[in-house]
Amino acid sequence: MNRAFFNEYHGSDTMQSEHVSRPARPFATMPTRPGDALAALCQELDAAFAASSTSPRPAFGERVRAALRRAIASPDLLRPEQRAADAQRYCRHLLAADPLNRYAIAALVWAPGQASPVHGHLTWCGYAVIEGTLEETLYRWDMDTQSAVPVRRHARPAGAVSCVEAGRGAIHQLGNPADAATRAISLHVYGVAGAEIATHVNDLLAA
Repeated sequence: MNRAFFNEYHGSDTMQSEHVSRPARPFATMPTRPGDALAALCQELDAAFAASSTSPRPAFGERVRAALRRAIASPDLLRPEQRAADAQRYCRHLLAADPLNRYAIAALVWAPGQASPVHGHLTWCGYAVIEGTLEETLYRWDMDTQSAVPVRRHARPAGAVSCVEAGRGAIHQLGNPADAATRAISLHVYGVAGAEIATHVNDLLAA
């Protein structure tokens, strides 16, 4: 089955139903063959879905984490332009979209001081840190105040991997600290169609 691979895409989750700036030309299939690491990641995700019909749900998450670990270990995963940052906000490069709309894969590039909003998740998702060190703040949902309450903060260095289910059981904020010396890059896979990657992933929450 052919995979849909795209040119870069910029977006930020400033609103749950945001207007997203797009390249001047429509997404186009890349004229060159995608990297083996990205193709292998897609194949592993396809296998995880195939196995999920007969295996417990936690096994799906473990397969996603294992696939992300292998992908970020490959030096050919990203092209140089897919490592480019944006001075105004963190930058999302859409790398691949499943033709069955089960998942989309993106690289996020964070300049120092750039961070996501506080959010839960409208879908399952996973990420792995490729380069640099991200800072993650975890939250719990407070029903009384209808807000996210910070619980702890920790560093997520290169090699760190996470996969969570949809819902408010895994509220967090990711970012590259303002005092970081370099950019940070992370690889993300979301359980949505490629066209919905900026609008149907994050459940933005007051904190």
